[in-house]
Amino acid sequence: MHFCAFLWGFTAIFGKLITLSAVALVCWRMLLVCGALLLLPSVWRGLRVMPLKLCMTYAGIGVVVASHWLIFYASIKLANASVAAACIALAPAFLAFVEPLLAKRRFNPRELLIAIVTIPGVIMVVGGVPGNMHAGIVLGVIAALFLALYYSFNKRMVHHGDPLTVTCIEMGAGALFLVAMAPLLPHAGQVLPLPSPHDAVWLLALSFGCTLLPFSLMLVAMRHVSAFASQIITNLEPVYSVVLAGLFLGEQRQLGVWFYVGVVVIVGAVFAHRDTAPKAASRDTGEVVASGRKLASRLLLARWTLWTGSRPWRIRQLRLQRTTGVDTRDCRSRQRKDSQVLQENS
Repeated sequence: MHFCAFLWGFTAIFGKLITLSAVALVCWRMLLVCGALLLLPSVWRGLRVMPLKLCMTYAGIGVVVASHWLIFYASIKLANASVAAACIALAPAFLAFVEPLLAKRRFNPRELLIAIVTIPGVIMVVGGVPGNMHAGIVLGVIAALFLALYYSFNKRMVHHGDPLTVTCIEMGAGALFLVAMAPLLPHAGQVLPLPSPHDAVWLLALSFGCTLLPFSLMLVAMRHVSAFASQIITNLEPVYSVVLAGLFLGEQRQLGVWFYVGVVVIVGAVFAHRDTAPKAASRDTGEVVASGRKLASRLLLARWTLWTGSRPWRIRQLRLQRTTGVDTRDCRSRQRKDSQVLQENS
C-alpha cells in the first residue's frame, strides 16, 4: 500500500502536465488500462467465469472511480495539483461516516473525532490559497467523498474476483460511463481527441505506472486490511503530491503559509489514528488467534479419536503413556490376569 501511495503521488503532477480536458484525460486513462488488460488470457478467463450480477457490481464501482477521477482532475485544472491533493486527504474523514452506513455497523468515536479535527485544517487550506482557486477546493472535497465511497464499496467486494479482472471491468465501465455522459458535461472540443505526442507520453506513464500497477496491487492489499486502514496508508499520496508539485511545478510560490499549515493539520489528524488502530487490531488479532487455537485443539481431538477408534479418555491414556513410558492398557490387562489367578487359587 505504501508503494501504491508513492506512485499515486505522481497522478496530480501528470494531471497538471497533460493539456487535455478532465473528461478526455480520464477517458484515455481508463481505456488504455482496460485495453492493456484485455491482452491477458487470464483476464478473459476471469470474465467468462464471473457471474453477471457480480460483473455489474464491479461496473458500478468503476462508475464511482470515473466520477472521482473526473472531479479530481477538474479540481487540478481549476486550482493546481497541490490544492487537489490536499483535499484528497479529507477522504478518511468522509470514510468515518460512509463505511459504518454501508457496513451497517456502529460509528467509531475515534474515527469521528478525526473527521472533526480535520475541519480546522480545511479552513486553513482555504485561507492559504488565492480566491480564484476556491472552486477547485470545492471540487477537491467532492472528489474526496467519491474516493471514500470507492474504498468502502471495493472493500466489500474485493474478495469475489481476480484483481486484474476486476480492474479491467472497473476501468472499462468507467470509460463507457464518461463517454455516455460527455455530452452533458462542460468541456471544449471533441469528447475524445487524439493526444499530442507530449500528452501521449504522460498519458502512458499515468495509465500504466500510476494506474494499472498500483490499482491491481491495492486490490490485493485490501484483502488483508480494512478500508479505513488502507485509506490511512494511501493518505501519504497528498504528501507526496504536494512535495513533488513544489519540486517539478514550482507551485509553492502560488500558495501561502496557511495552506501548508492546514495540510499538516489534516494529515496529522488522520495519521493520529495509528496510535489507536494497532491496539484495536492487536486485540482483534489476539481474539482470532485464541479462537484458532481452540478450533485447532478440537480438530486435533477429533482426529485422534477417529484414528484410535476410541473416546477422548483414550487420548488421556496416550498422553500419560508419552510422559511416563508405561502403557496403561498393559497395566490393566496385567491387573485382570492377576485378579483371575487369585480367584482361581482361592
